[in-house]
Amino acid sequence: MKKMKKNIPTVRMKRSESREDISESSNKVSRGIKLNKAANTEQFPRVALISLGCPKNLVDSEEMLGALVSEGFSLTSDTAEADVIVINTCGFIDSAKQESIDTILGAVEYKKHGKKLVVVGCLVQRYEPELANEIPEIDAFLGVGRNADLPETIRRVLNGEWALDGRCNSEEWNDLPRIRSTPAWTAYLRIAEGCDNRCSYCVIPDIRGRFRSRPPDKVLAEAEQMAKEGVLEINLIGQDTTKYGEDIPGWNLERLVGEIAKIEGIRWIRLLYCYPTRITDGLISLMASEPKVCKYLDIPFQHGDDRILKAMNRRGSRAEYVDVINRIKNACPNVALRSTMIVGFPGERDEEFDNLCAFVEDVGFDRLGAFIYSREEGTPAADMSGQVPKRIAKRRLDELMTLARKMSAERNRALVGSEIEVLVESPTEGRSWRDAPEIDGIVRLSREAKPGTFVRAKVIGSDDYDLLAEPID
Repeated sequence: MKKMKKNIPTVRMKRSESREDISESSNKVSRGIKLNKAANTEQFPRVALISLGCPKNLVDSEEMLGALVSEGFSLTSDTAEADVIVINTCGFIDSAKQESIDTILGAVEYKKHGKKLVVVGCLVQRYEPELANEIPEIDAFLGVGRNADLPETIRRVLNGEWALDGRCNSEEWNDLPRIRSTPAWTAYLRIAEGCDNRCSYCVIPDIRGRFRSRPPDKVLAEAEQMAKEGVLEINLIGQDTTKYGEDIPGWNLERLVGEIAKIEGIRWIRLLYCYPTRITDGLISLMASEPKVCKYLDIPFQHGDDRILKAMNRRGSRAEYVDVINRIKNACPNVALRSTMIVGFPGERDEEFDNLCAFVEDVGFDRLGAFIYSREEGTPAADMSGQVPKRIAKRRLDELMTLARKMSAERNRALVGSEIEVLVESPTEGRSWRDAPEIDGIVRLSREAKPGTFVRAKVIGSDDYDLLAEPID
């Protein structure tokens, strides 16, 4: 079977665009990662870091910022003020790759002002030689997990050296200080890295390496430090959080969450990226009984048809998925469930797509995201027959997201008249326990409240994704 050509999508096409179009791209990257005041120093050189992709990438970026500050670099959120621009890329699917490429090409425009450009992360891990060949303006590359090496790489670049090093440091844990870019009251806490699931469509194991749990003493020490710094909400992340502890005798996710819950000052603990067949009764029981654990689960089911699930190399079946959902709902009747689905997977016919929609309706997800299958070179699915035309996949995506919007609106309407706890994030907006940062809805407040505090509020209105509430205290 003929292999797909390994290339970076549309880079050459972008090169032929007008200068005006490229200048417009540069405007999209005019500001780097948002920084807290404490991150800035008066020393030089100045570095602006642009972080793309998921929260796991954001944690990498925060570790890079910590490494830079600890070695005397100054940080800025404004790329126009920076001496060096660093872009932490995503290379998961086509749309993410294209965003990374567009951001790089936009930053290239700053080279005429004497700035240096360093590109790091997942896209480098996959396409280092192609990037070096097609975008020679890039001064240096670093692969995934090389966060501690960024300061030395920048020094080499400033000395006129060209640094090409896309190797993945996948076996070691960095003990780096983090400069958190999230609001002071919320943080992501990485508990694991890598993945062993080998879903047939996914390149993450090749980018991030094998699964390994972060040592519990390191996780708990960071959680305690976060609490001392005023963090109220901890969001646990990893490629597969429910696998935590399988490589550490005596530990599992349930035990780790229970230990984090003992830390004074932490109010919310949120579980993200939970593999459905690894959600144990013990974990469900802990979520039901421990007030600090949000009654919220992010479970990427990916599909609802057994034949497609098997082709995806996903563990479990629709019946098993329904069973785990029922166990969760029986223990936590008010649980908020988020999931992600893929449409247009090779071989998906109307019948399988209808089964997916029926599964979504039967479960009644509170939050649902979806994306069109991306044909990634090097994955088994890329060589499968029955590749679904983009126009059909797009139609299915629109249909599924219309269903998702309807379900979300219904669940929001059901909350009108109830009281909820809201973590205030701006004077007139916040989030409930049902809302993960950046990906879910918001709660609009009818009068101002203090950011970084919790308030009780009565829900007085709703729309498709957000709530309107009146603070009670």
